[in-house]
Amino acid sequence: MEKIKNKKHEIAYESLDLAFALMELDKKTRYYGTDVPIFHSEIHVINAIAEHPCIHVGGLADILGVTKGAVSEILKKLERKALVKKEVDELNLSRYLLSLTEKGEKANKNHMHYHAIINSMVENELQNATEVELNFLSDFLSALISRIQNFDENII
Repeated sequence: MEKIKNKKHEIAYESLDLAFALMELDKKTRYYGTDVPIFHSEIHVINAIAEHPCIHVGGLADILGVTKGAVSEILKKLERKALVKKEVDELNLSRYLLSLTEKGEKANKNHMHYHAIINSMVENELQNATEVELNFLSDFLSALISRIQNFDENII
């Protein structure tokens, strides 16, 4: 019985180690094949623009779940880095439509390649897993994520 309890504790610590390793990996500034450093928040704005061509600032803020002001600040940086361009919306002259420059498209393509590499790491580790094991792991991770998202720190 003690052996099982110890194994569960080991899994808990390994889960935290994995979360921290992923956070550290995500925090790193990358160039994504361009000549400019691109921060985590910036590449996700680039990706959202790639997935929603000709979106406007308000729509982008809604998709990302942040304020228009936050999006505007990131867009200023991305424009200075020549990754994003803004054009006046012909149908509504008070707003801008956003699109990627060629360099922005290259960054997004390389960002997606980065995600494919991470995905292949997971797939390689799970290559011999049975369907039952995969279902268990998926259910376990989903439940754990849900519990952590709903965790109330004030219970301590």
